[in-house]
Amino acid sequence: MTAIAVLLVNGLMAAPTKVTVRVKAKDAKFIGTGIGGASVLIKNNLTGQLLANGITTGSSGDTKLILQSSLVRGQRLTDEKTAKYEAIIDINEPTLVDIEVIAPLSRRGAAIKGSTQVWLIPGKDILGEGIIIDLPGLILDILSPTSHQAIQLSSLKQDVLEFKISLTMLCGCAITKGGVWNSDEFEVKAILKKDGIETGTYSLKKLHENNLFSGELKIKETGSYELVIYAFNPKDGNAGVDKIGFVIQ
Repeated sequence: MTAIAVLLVNGLMAAPTKVTVRVKAKDAKFIGTGIGGASVLIKNNLTGQLLANGITTGSSGDTKLILQSSLVRGQRLTDEKTAKYEAIIDINEPTLVDIEVIAPLSRRGAAIKGSTQVWLIPGKDILGEGIIIDLPGLILDILSPTSHQAIQLSSLKQDVLEFKISLTMLCGCAITKGGVWNSDEFEVKAILKKDGIETGTYSLKKLHENNLFSGELKIKETGSYELVIYAFNPKDGNAGVDKIGFVIQ
């Protein structure tokens, strides 16, 4: 065997290859331990074989650096504390892989799936900033009324039912009045249905506490109701939805 052939064979020997994956909320920060992290799956694109899987851990990152700084080419958004998952994959030839992520894991009702593809070369690590996958979305939770709650019509004052939600960025970052994620930029509305038929649309107002919004529903009849609430930011397209059913007796 010639020296060139030996080199080629050696070059194709299995080599541990490190891959860093990070998951970031669109127009926000990284998804890490504080919000349950992001699930990461790395698969061989050709065979579908699962090569690695894990969860991102670490902090959501530096707000000023990520969102309030003018970045130049090559400047990092992350440091060693920023949430990531680092896989070690043994491959013996250049391999196209699919990377799939789902986040945030602690709020599965709001979790979003994202994916990308990348070529891995044996022994050529992808470290530092790594591969960053952006996920759009918002975490919206209806706090009251509660799911399937039975409410007496006679208990309502002037046929008004107050309701409340919590709204955060997908990374768990707070939405506040005039803050980095300014509540004034979000359209937050409720759609009320009775026995499957829409009866009204209502706007919510921001409460003093971080993330909290409230509104009032006009209800005059007993029956089964469904409450659908959405939040939308036209500047970046982020949206979140939650829905519950409740009964007026």
